[in-house]
Amino acid sequence: MKISDDIHNYYEKLVMQHFTLSKFDEKYDEDFLADLTCVVLNQLPTRYIRHEVDMAFYLPASERFEMESKVKTAITKSLEFMQSNQIYND
Repeated sequence: MKISDDIHNYYEKLVMQHFTLSKFDEKYDEDFLADLTCVVLNQLPTRYIRHEVDMAFYLPASERFEMESKVKTAITKSLEFMQSNQIYND
């Protein structure tokens, strides 16, 4: 059996949505964002899905809110970590 290209971690989408809404691409370069993404995702649990529609219809609002809260917390912690690392300081 081959794992389908459709299977992905739903938290990846939530992280990218937050990055887009916060206009991180205007604030940080690609290398910083790639490292930030890794640091953020390593703090979050995995939630593998095959179809986005499954999450839209079957995810309770309370669980969606909890997932978004975890993403925001992980991003905040990761930004603090990355910015305190001398490699990324101006």
